[in-house]
Amino acid sequence: MAMPRKNFDTAVTDFGHAIGLLVRRVRAAAASDELSWTEMGVLKRLANGGPATTAELARAQGMRPQSMRTIVASLEELGMVRRRPHATDGRQVNLELTAKGAAEQKKVGEARQTWLAQAIAKLSEEERGALFAAGGIVRRLVESDPQ
Repeated sequence: MAMPRKNFDTAVTDFGHAIGLLVRRVRAAAASDELSWTEMGVLKRLANGGPATTAELARAQGMRPQSMRTIVASLEELGMVRRRPHATDGRQVNLELTAKGAAEQKKVGEARQTWLAQAIAKLSEEERGALFAAGGIVRRLVESDPQ
């Protein structure tokens, strides 16, 4: 049965709003006292992808290298990242997590996971099944995006 266009548009808007609210709640639960959301994104990228140049980090965060240099400097000052010579290009420098940066990234990731697990645990078994099935559909939407 086809959904009328107005109802479809409203449902799409409501779905987008709900996803946005969920993302904001997870971010709030995992907020670092010390770091901005962008700084946490850099730590996560380094934790998951290993050492990277400033330009690679900027691309991963969708920002200009000049802006990333400011973020990297702040993280360095806090002792979260350190510079290492690039393995193959002596003109470049890789950034990597320090033990302090890895610990902060892990703490924030665990806070996010804990909040989400506790929230989902409050749902009925049927709702959890529907939510997890929807998660697979959302993943397909994201992965099929032709951007």
